[in-house]
Amino acid sequence: MTTPDRPSTTPHTFEGTVSGMTCAHCVASVTEEVSEIEGVTDVRVDLATGALNVTGDQPLPADRVRAAVEDAGYSLT
Repeated sequence: MTTPDRPSTTPHTFEGTVSGMTCAHCVASVTEEVSEIEGVTDVRVDLATGALNVTGDQPLPADRVRAAVEDAGYSLT
């Protein structure tokens, strides 16, 4: 149960696929940009599959994640 004095400990997650990455630098760029979103606690990016998994301590709006990926120079599909 979530109350003002006892917030939920359940993490919020976002999953997507990043296209256009070709190297470890690409992964680092996406990770850095997405990590700057308020509330993000963990970012995992897989170069081979393009899988993006983001965990946060608050809701993660898809438009903010998409904007961060695009700021890094890639696309979120």
